[in-house]
Parts: sequence; C-alpha cells; structure tokens
Amino acid sequence: MSQKDNIYAQKTHAIDDFRFDDTVADVFPDMINRSVPGYKTITHSAGRIAQRYVAQGDTLYDIGCSLGETSLSISRALPNDFCHIVAIDNAQAMVERCKRIVRQYALPNPIDVVCDDAQRINYECSGLICLNFTLQFIPREQRASLLSKLATALKPGGALLLSEKIRHPTQAGNELLIDLHHAFKRDNGYSELEIAQKRAAIENVMKTDTLDTHKQRLLEAGFDDVIVWYQNYNFVSMVAEKHR
Repeated sequence: MSQKDNIYAQKTHAIDDFRFDDTVADVFPDMINRSVPGYKTITHSAGRIAQRYVAQGDTLYDIGCSLGETSLSISRALPNDFCHIVAIDNAQAMVERCKRIVRQYALPNPIDVVCDDAQRINYECSGLICLNFTLQFIPREQRASLLSKLATALKPGGALLLSEKIRHPTQAGNELLIDLHHAFKRDNGYSELEIAQKRAAIENVMKTDTLDTHKQRLLEAGFDDVIVWYQNYNFVSMVAEKHR
C-alpha cells in the first residue's frame, strides 16, 4: 500500500531539485492523486482511447510510465493477447516498483517494464504511444526531436496520448490556474508549507509550455490533428493523430 506523501511537510532551508527517487516512489500514488486533478480520469481513459487506435498485434509504448497506471488501464481494456505494451521510465526507483506492481496481476496483455531514456529507444511501428506528464521534464530543446521520432514510429491512423501541465499565455490567466490548483492541493490535505516547498523543488526541473506551443510543436513534428479531450485547471490531455 502507498505511504502518505509528507516529503515537504517539514521546513527545509536548502531544497533539492525534485527527483523520482526511492522517497518519491514510496509515496507516488498518494502524491499524484492529491496533486494532479483528473489523474485517475486520464489514466482510466487511456484504455478507452487505446480501443480506438490499437490494432491486434500492435506494440504500444507508455513513456514515463511511473508506476504503470496507464499501461494497466490499456492492458485491461483490450481483448486477451491483443497487443504488447512496453512501459518505459528513466528513474530506476519507479521502474523497480512498477515491475513489482505489474507482477501482481494476471494481465490480458503483457507489459514489459524497462529503464531507459525515451530518446534512445528504437521504437517499433505502433498504433498508440502514451506520454503522460513526461514531456514537461525533458529539456525544451529536446522536445521537438522526441515528438518527431514518435510521429515517425506511429503507423497511419495511430495516435499519441499527451498529457501535460500547461502555462497560460497571460500572467493573469496563469495566476488563476495556479491559484485553483493550489486550492485543489489544500483541499487534499497539503499545507501551505508543503505546497511552497514542492513548488520550489520542481520549478527547475519541470518547464511548462502553453497549449498553443504544444499544438504547434505536434503539428510541426508530423502529426495531422490535435484534439484536447480533457482539461482540469492547468492540466491538459490531448490526442495527436497521425493520418498519413
């Protein structure tokens, strides 16, 4: 069972950059559900989205898989032995826990969990690639090249499921979304100290973009249509389709 996230509950004078280490992995389910509005909706809906884009025999990729919620949703939503899922994360602590979770279940479709860098993977032709709250941790100068690589890997009719925390283009709009998000975290039991210290820890490693920036970059990478199917405050999920 997941432990409660109290990583930032005590005052710290020197706050290290946020990392997906053992400490975070131990509390991740509690942390993500109390911090990201709509996370369960997004991961559950990944299975429904897979039903639309995945053909029998496809290999699917879940990049930045964390503890595997998206992969598990897809595996359970498709018929037995319909596809092969490769769950990828570059944080060893997350990968080890994800492997333990996946081994607990007799799944309809197999999930292979690997520790690797998304940029180094040789992707097979795929019907669906998932990139949930992962691109925001990749240096901005590397994002376009990764998306181009993923677009190339997708077969015609395939799609990328991309979920991200976004930044509003105006200061006032951005402040509104941030305030609403912080209220969500307070409602879920986080203190003002925890919210402030987590923000300080993550601001150097997570660089958010505007929704328009995401859409334009996806189109330039080779996708043909971008559909925003879900938004909750400054958290957005979209499907980028490849038609040709």
